[in-house]
Amino acid sequence: MTPIFDQYAELSGWFDGENVFDLNLQWVAFLSDGNFFSSNSLQWLGPFNRGSLLDRNGKPVLWLDGTTPSGTLKPLTPLRPLKPLQPLRPLKPLNPLQPLKPLNPLGGWSKLNWSQWLNA
Repeated sequence: MTPIFDQYAELSGWFDGENVFDLNLQWVAFLSDGNFFSSNSLQWLGPFNRGSLLDRNGKPVLWLDGTTPSGTLKPLTPLRPLKPLQPLRPLKPLNPLQPLKPLNPLGGWSKLNWSQWLNA
């Protein structure tokens, strides 16, 4: 499980390569064809770009440990995917070391925080 951090380098959740879990290890989003979708509503949350979870405008909201936050141009809205089966609840990972606060990515950070992104 890879830790997910916000723009202030605060631990926000976990990513297993396909699914996003919150700090309570509840399944909140999944990755399909390079885009994240809400596990509850199947709402498009934004694309995935080189370790960054982006909003619908292509600006980073969150980033994976070991990567550098980066954005893109505004992406096209993808087709709605089929909802995958709910994954098994993972074992609680060890708390990671808090990384240094990253530099502002080109184009800046998204105005959305973790919960706003999930409810977009």
